[in-house]
Parts: sequence; C-alpha cells; structure tokens
Amino acid sequence: MENIALIESFSEFKDDKLIDRVTLMAILEDVFRNALKKKYGSDDNFDIIINPDKGDMEIWRRRIVVADDDLDLENEEITLTDARKIEPDFEIGEEVSEEVKLIDLGRRAILALRQNLISKIHEHDNTNLYKQFKDLIGEIYTAEVHHVRPRVVILVDDEGNEIVLPKEKQIPSDFFRKGDNVRGIIESVELKGNKPQIIMSRTADKFLEKLFEQEIPEVFDGLIMIKKVVRIPGEKAKVAVDSYDDRIDPVGACVGMKGSRIHGIVRELGNENIDVINYTSNLQLYITRALSPAKVSSVKIDEEKKRAEVFLKLEEVSKAIGRGGHNIKLAGLLTGYELDVIREGSAIEEDDVELTEFSDEIDGWVIDEFAKIGLDTARSILNQDVADLVRRTDLEEETILEVIKILKEEFED
Repeated sequence: MENIALIESFSEFKDDKLIDRVTLMAILEDVFRNALKKKYGSDDNFDIIINPDKGDMEIWRRRIVVADDDLDLENEEITLTDARKIEPDFEIGEEVSEEVKLIDLGRRAILALRQNLISKIHEHDNTNLYKQFKDLIGEIYTAEVHHVRPRVVILVDDEGNEIVLPKEKQIPSDFFRKGDNVRGIIESVELKGNKPQIIMSRTADKFLEKLFEQEIPEVFDGLIMIKKVVRIPGEKAKVAVDSYDDRIDPVGACVGMKGSRIHGIVRELGNENIDVINYTSNLQLYITRALSPAKVSSVKIDEEKKRAEVFLKLEEVSKAIGRGGHNIKLAGLLTGYELDVIREGSAIEEDDVELTEFSDEIDGWVIDEFAKIGLDTARSILNQDVADLVRRTDLEEETILEVIKILKEEFED
C-alpha cells in the first residue's frame, strides 16, 4: 500500500519522542479510527493493523453481502454485484473484508489525520512531562541557562525540557550567563494551555532545607531532623534542627569543623548568613536560642496573644534586632511569636533624651533606621562608633555624622 509521508513518519515519531511501541500503536489506532468515523460514520466494522517499526499499516472494512435492492446501510453492507467484483463466488449473507486505501480517505482527510497524529503525540508528551515534574515538586533540580531575560531566566535540562526561573524566585545576588548550571527546587508545574510550565525557585525555604539534606549526610539519613527553616533570601536564614540520638550534636554536625559543612550551602545561596540552632519544646529557651547571637536575659511569654517580651542588656539589643531588623524578624517567624525587645533598666537617664524629641531636626525615616538596631535615645547613638553605625544601618556616613552633630549641640546647650 502507499507509504504516504504520514506512514513514513511512524518510526520517526517513535525514535524522536521516545514513545514505547504499545503507546504509539494506541495513539495511531485512535487517530485513524477518528478519521474513519468522520468518513464512514462508524468504525465498528473496521480492523486496523499497524506495524510502527516498519511504517506499515492496513485498514480492512468488513461488510455483509446483501441483495442488490436490499442495500440500507452502505458502510456495513455491500451489494452482491459489488461483492462479486472483489471475489466472484461470494453469496448473500457472507462477510466481505476489503482493504481501505489511505488515498480513499481523501487528500484533505490525510492532511488532517497527520496533524491530528502530531497533536496527539504532543499531548502525550505534555501529559508525561506534567506527571514527571509534578512528582518532583519540592525536590532539588539542576538545569542549564538557555537565555536570560529581564524578568526571567529560561533553563533547559539534559532532556531538553524548558524550566522557568522568574526574577522574584532568584536570590538578589544571583547573576547568570548562558551555559551556567543552576540549582533550585521545582516549586510548581502550571498548565499554560496544554503545555506545562515548570517553575523553579531559589528563594523558597524548602530549597535551603533540601540543600541540608543533600550536603549533610546525617540529615539525609534521618539522624538529624530539620524542624523549621525561615529565610530572607540572600541575607539571612535560621534553621532549627533536632536529633533523637543524644550522642549527636545536631548543630555541630550541620555546621562542621570551622563551618566546613555549611560553607558550600552558604556559597550556593550567595553568602546568605545561616544560623543553625537546637530545637527545643521549651518555648522560653527556643526564643532565647532563636535570637542568637544576642544573649537574652529573660523572656516573658503571652501564649494567648502569641507575643513575647524579650529583655536584654543595652549592648545586646542591636544584636537581637540585627541589620535591617532581619534577626528579630526571622526569630519571630521561627518561633511563631511576635517578639518585643525591651532593654533592661530602660528608663531613660536624666541627661538622656528620646530620639523622637528631635523629629523636627531629624527625618522620621532616619529615626526609624536607628530604632531598627535598638538605638532610640540620643546617648545610645553618641556611644556608638560611626563606622559601626554605617555597617549596621542603611544610612550614609554623612547622614550619621549630621545626626551626631545635632545631638551633640543639644547636650552642649
């Protein structure tokens, strides 16, 4: 029979798309049966024999022989005269099998059939791809940068699958070039039309958790458990760890000698500062540990309001709050409590003044910036080193010097 381009492409589809023989035969038969239904109204009396490896296919139509004047169902019946043209000894009531040539379907039907076949195979590919990556959600995946756009990086894996890394899922310090290998977690798989869109993330808390599993054997083996991870991507993270085996120090095992074990993770995350703390069900102790590196004097907990007052010495306040307020924010996320930092003996000295008293001379946003690191009085700022204030705040040195000048003038007066 005619090996039209459609038939010649059977093996091509099988090789290019890596479709197994049984699946390909099922797709082919479905496509041809749909074409037969359109042409003849029904496909019940058709047999389709396919050999996709060789590109061979045969279609046979079965019809019952009827008298010339009794023809009612043209698709299922054939007149005695027409039957005897096929084979002269046919009789009424016998079944005739006749091969249907592809050309009999018509040129337009053949073109539509080929298009339908391509569509079905793409649909099969997309369904498999969707299922494959749905199972990988939350897992680390590596792909290569194909091209970089302003709002998204397009990655391609070893099988040629396209993966999307949006700008908001990238660590602020990330910088990619074509050909770079990128690690992240598969965060979601979304259907855009019939095509799945695979979204990767490097900012998800889960990415850091999975890096711990990948880089630290005790975590991978289940000897150490990651209880909770919170992050400000590229800036700071806190990881609470625990172990059922008292012989294992979970923090020491995760950090390693001189930070050797965690160094690779820090580097992967653009030098994100990672605090690893021992988890405990003792809430006061947990909050105290969560605020490290600050040394907490005491904690007063209001379980009903999910708030806690944390008392610290003056020199510990800025450590507890951290640069940009990151430390206290993450400690709150880790513990699930809103934390209020209170300085011990916080009554203002007689010769000290609240910083807010200078609001007519110092901008509110500058006062807020000092408050983020626990400096809310004139003397608390004057007692600080200027270089240290520049490092711990987002203020320019010129702005800090201007504030110090204003405060000194007040005290000189």
